[in-house]
Amino acid sequence: MERPDTYDAIVIGSGQGGGPLAGDLARAGYRTALVERKHIGGTCINEGCTPTKTMVASARVAYLAGRAADYGVAARLTGVDMPAVRQRKRDIVASFRQSSTQSLKEAGVELIFGEARFTGPKQLEVSHEGHDGRRLQAEWIFIDTGSRPVDPPLPGLDGVPHLNSTTIMELDEVPDHLLVLGGGYVGVEFGQMFRRFGSAVTIVQQGAQLLAREDADIARAVADILEEDGITVLLSASAQRTARGETGGVSLDVQTSDGERTVRGSHLLVAVGRAPNTEALDLDRAGIEVDQRGFIKADDRLETSAPGVYALGEVAGSPAFTHISYDDYRIIRDNLLRHGRRTRSDRLVPYTVFIDPQLGRVGAGEDELRKAGREVRIARMPMTSVARALEVGESRGMVKAVVDGRTDQILGCSVLGLEGGEVMAMIEIAMMGKLPYTALRDGIFAHPTLAELLNTLFSSLEEAPSARGESA
Repeated sequence: MERPDTYDAIVIGSGQGGGPLAGDLARAGYRTALVERKHIGGTCINEGCTPTKTMVASARVAYLAGRAADYGVAARLTGVDMPAVRQRKRDIVASFRQSSTQSLKEAGVELIFGEARFTGPKQLEVSHEGHDGRRLQAEWIFIDTGSRPVDPPLPGLDGVPHLNSTTIMELDEVPDHLLVLGGGYVGVEFGQMFRRFGSAVTIVQQGAQLLAREDADIARAVADILEEDGITVLLSASAQRTARGETGGVSLDVQTSDGERTVRGSHLLVAVGRAPNTEALDLDRAGIEVDQRGFIKADDRLETSAPGVYALGEVAGSPAFTHISYDDYRIIRDNLLRHGRRTRSDRLVPYTVFIDPQLGRVGAGEDELRKAGREVRIARMPMTSVARALEVGESRGMVKAVVDGRTDQILGCSVLGLEGGEVMAMIEIAMMGKLPYTALRDGIFAHPTLAELLNTLFSSLEEAPSARGESA
C-alpha cells in the first residue's frame, strides 16, 4: 500500500472558516491541503448568504416597484422574470466562488476535490466520484464541513415534490401558492421573498410564535409585517401529513387550536432545521466525539477530543452564522500561529434576519433575562418615531434594547426596522466598549439619519415610568 501524502495541515471544507484558515496556514509556511467535496466557498457563497441575499435584493426591487405610487412615481410592477433573477444570482455566486478559489491558490494551498473520511488518527482518505482516492495525513487537521437542510419525519413527505433552502433558489417560475413549513429565519426570508415575487404564501409554524429565539413582542411585530404583506401565518399549527393535490400541487394537513385543517398550494418549502455534515467522515476512527445530533464536540479553543484535530463553524456546534464561523477561524489562527489565548466563550453573537425591514439582533433578550431573574430596564420605540424612516416611507417595525438595571450597561437589542442590521451594529459597538446606555442617549448624531433613533430610544428609559423592572 502506498504511503499517504504528508502535510503539515489539512482543512476539510472551504467555508468562511476553513478557507481563510487554509490560506493563513499556507502563507505561514505550512504545507497545507484543503479538501472540498464540491464548490469552494462553502454554504455561505454557494447556497446561503450570497445567493439568498442576492434574491432578497431582487424581491425588494419588485416591492418598491409595486409601491411606486406611494412616492408619487407613475410606474407599476408588470411581472418578475424568475430565470433572470436566478441568472443574476448564479453570476454573483460564480464570481465570489472564483475569487475565493483564486485567493487560495495564490496563498499556496493545494486544493483536493472529493469526499474525505478518517481512516485513523490524523489520517484521511479522499474519494472522488465513487473512486478510491488519495491517502493523506497531517499533524493538524481542521474540520469545517458545515450543515445541510433536513426533512422532518412527516408522513407522506417522501412522495411529495418539495423544496429546501437550496433547491428553491433554482425555480424558473413564480409559484402560484408557496406553502412554507417552518417559521424560523429561513422560512420567513423565503416566504416574504416569494410573496414579493407574486406568490400567495402560507407559513405553517408549529410554535406559538415565529422566530422562536426572539422576544415575544418582536416575533409579533414580525408576524404583523408579514401579514400586512399578504402572507398567511398559521401559528401553533402542527403538520400531520402531506400529499399530492388531486389536481396537482400539494396539500398539507395541520392540527391547530381550532382543529385540523388542510392547506393547499402549488409548491412546498420545508424549512425546519439543519443537520451537521459529519456522517461520511468516519469520525470514530480518529477518536473524535460527537453529540447526540452529530455535531462535533469541541472545547472553547475548538480542539476536539482528538489532539491536534480542530472543528470550526456550525459543525462544531457554534451558532450557525457565517461571521461566527469566521470568528472561529480567527480563534484558531491566533492561538496556533500568533501564540494567542482566545476562546469562543463570552463572545457577542450578532445576526441579521434579512426580511424587509431587517431584524438585527445582538446580546440577550428581555424574556430570557427576566426568566433568569435579572433586574433589567427596557427601552422600546416604534419606527414611526424615527424621522428618517418616515421620510423614506419605511416606518414599519420597532426597536428594543435591554439595559442592566444596576450598571446601565446595554445587555442586548433587537432592531426591526429600516437597515436594522446596521443600526444593531452601532449598539453592538457600544456593548463591546462597555459604554452605558447614557452615552448613546446623549450622543450627537447627524440629522436626519437612522442613528438619531438612539437618542430617542434610550431617552425612553426615563420617560416611561413603568420601564424599570417591568415591560413598558
